[in-house]
Amino acid sequence: MTDTPVIGVLALQGDVREHLIALASADAVARPVRRPEELAGVDGLVIPGGESTTMSKLAVLFGMLEPLRERVAAGMPVYGTCAGMILLADKILDPRSGQETVGGIDMIVRRNAFGRQNESFEAAVEVDGVPGGPVEGVFIRAPWVESVGAHAEVLAVHGGHIVAVRQGNALATSFHPELTGDHRVHALFTDMVRTVG
Repeated sequence: MTDTPVIGVLALQGDVREHLIALASADAVARPVRRPEELAGVDGLVIPGGESTTMSKLAVLFGMLEPLRERVAAGMPVYGTCAGMILLADKILDPRSGQETVGGIDMIVRRNAFGRQNESFEAAVEVDGVPGGPVEGVFIRAPWVESVGAHAEVLAVHGGHIVAVRQGNALATSFHPELTGDHRVHALFTDMVRTVG
């Protein structure tokens, strides 16, 4: 792989454009991904925020759920923010009826754990592996991680709750770094994709 990896953003729902901008600023070639053939053409994938139940249903509808599971299981680097974190969890506490996950990180997440939309907030979060001081995290109906398995590494905690996790080539944050103009988390993920290449 060249130093400029091709990273897709799952474009079924959520803040796709902001992720594309953040990835481009981290020296990746960024493109939206909606279909299995588009997924096949990327070196890594971001699963954005949105509504996790809707996203999982759309992934099934677009024929994306199984190809996503296969690529993640095969080691494709993947980064999930907010709802994307929920989709990367092996287990969800109180899942909605019919809600499925892609899996990839041995963690249990709690949906909407930080409260409803009107309780959204920003906070400075120290993230292991991200140099240069705290990241400004935007928490919007954000999940948190209740617990992690032996292979998952906790990268950040806020208010006593786990908000960033990495397991192998999979990265997940409760918050939205793409909404802040600070692209260091995307740079970390782009470096993960380069390393795999």
